[in-house]
Amino acid sequence: MGASGKMASFRLPPLPTIGEIIKLYNLRAQKQLSQNFLLDLRLTDKIVRQAGNVRNGFVCEVGPGPGGLTRSILNAGAAQLLVVEKDTRFLPGLQLLAEAAPEKVKIVHGDILTYKMERAFPKQLAKEWDDGPPDVHIIGNLPFSVSTPLIIRWLENIANRDGPFVYGRTQLTLTFQKEVAERLTASTGSRQRSRLSIMAQYLCNVRSCFTIPGRAFVPKPEVDVGVVHFTPLIQPQINQPFKMVEKVVRNVFQFRRKYCRRGIEMLFPEAQRSQLAEQMLLTADVDPTLRPTELSISHFRNLAEAYSRLCEEDAGLFSYEFRDELRQKKKQRRPGCTIEEEAER
Repeated sequence: MGASGKMASFRLPPLPTIGEIIKLYNLRAQKQLSQNFLLDLRLTDKIVRQAGNVRNGFVCEVGPGPGGLTRSILNAGAAQLLVVEKDTRFLPGLQLLAEAAPEKVKIVHGDILTYKMERAFPKQLAKEWDDGPPDVHIIGNLPFSVSTPLIIRWLENIANRDGPFVYGRTQLTLTFQKEVAERLTASTGSRQRSRLSIMAQYLCNVRSCFTIPGRAFVPKPEVDVGVVHFTPLIQPQINQPFKMVEKVVRNVFQFRRKYCRRGIEMLFPEAQRSQLAEQMLLTADVDPTLRPTELSISHFRNLAEAYSRLCEEDAGLFSYEFRDELRQKKKQRRPGCTIEEEAER
């Protein structure tokens, strides 16, 4: 649907406050779902501003809850807003917002992890990947329990250019626990450098926007919250399949306090471990005594390319998981020895 000038200047009519909505529908944040409500519309407005220009744009909001961020998106002039909410308790309050913004809001009762985002918006919004980002935005104050699996899912979608990225380089503006936000944006050598840092940054320009203190939420979480903005890169910094990159990065970081060689060795069966790890490091020109946090994306690019060549030479290598090999030797382990301890032997 096209957007008119009238749409651009839209403002919601007077409505009950978010606090009143919570009381009206007897809404309580459920701890098991990691729910925390953000009631301050100045903060939700600030989140929307970090998304860029959403005026006359098409927005998907993930987990709108009582609708605070939803109001800010509508007041920012979005032409169409799709909200995906799993918890039925929030639907009446969202319906109230939909009625206040006729033909602007579509409510989907479902799980964002399974929702088919490629069908969410008109196909004509799509842009070529090499062009600028499309007029499509994903914004969400995510429950802590879903934030990491969801961003990993979307990063894989970016690599494959499917899901919400069939429209092009769709931008994301999302909240995370502060520690997770710091991992996503951590630079080489920093204490927070992690698997998430590499997986996000090889595919996206990742920007830390601002931190929201925990006291701003109801109920107050034990941690602060970071707002992070993602813009997919035109060309990924590592040109290998997502699962190939993820396997190399995951293995390296599982021994984050040891030399990187330790994790790389775990990519290979025990009988060939030392030889193939040495070959991979030599091919990649990576110092085996570097710690995982000291490895740059260029290092990981070289490692992924070297591992890919080895997998081409041995078709069964990619399916190997060292933990499976350890489980097969379970009866031979010392009493009380964990899998991790056995790997150290």
